[in-house]
Amino acid sequence: MNSRKFLHTLGFALLFAAIFAALGTFLVHDQTQRSRRNLFSPHALRRLAALRYLGRVPASVDAVLLLRDFIAWERRPMLRRRAAALLARMEDGLDISPGVSGQPEVA
Repeated sequence: MNSRKFLHTLGFALLFAAIFAALGTFLVHDQTQRSRRNLFSPHALRRLAALRYLGRVPASVDAVLLLRDFIAWERRPMLRRRAAALLARMEDGLDISPGVSGQPEVA
């Protein structure tokens, strides 16, 4: 009788852990997508918040390419400088030369 109750409790605990993990994964994915969208928002404060978010995520080639696009698009010097500093840090972390797109040179 006692082992049946233990298995029942363990089953509920595992179910709640799986639900919690799925919810956490969804929230992280949603936050990532929202931050990427806000990087090109018409509102400067949302763009600044998106840059802060990108500064906390691990460096990746996708983030480097996104920041390069943002720097070319952004009109405000303060946000461009902040993005350029973040881009330089990410490029150093990934050992990427500035301005290198990863495409082969065409002669």
